[in-house]
Amino acid sequence: MSDSAVAAAVDEHVRAFNDRDVDALMDGFTDDAVRITGTTVVRGRAALTELFAAAMADLLPTLTVQNLLADGDRAACQLVETLSVDGERRVCSITGFYRLRDGRIASAKIHREGSPEPE
Repeated sequence: MSDSAVAAAVDEHVRAFNDRDVDALMDGFTDDAVRITGTTVVRGRAALTELFAAAMADLLPTLTVQNLLADGDRAACQLVETLSVDGERRVCSITGFYRLRDGRIASAKIHREGSPEPE
């Protein structure tokens, strides 16, 4: 995959995330995708769909890409996540490390500054 195609796939992932379009978001993942955040590992399309649907309903998250580096089938991003926890708006710095296969995300490792999970 070209670096620009990898960057475009991550940009599309962020767009679908911000639109809270779970179907479009899931179209960007492989069937066997893995997402790791802190100590939480979520595997497969069904589990990822459940995770994102719940987060979108409860936390109302949005992402802003600050920097994106793509190389081969991988991308690294510095992002800002804005979300709502118990009615309180929170802004978190996060990094995302993505590996793509056939133009879709096969794995994502997300690191949040401070606590690995929203508190």
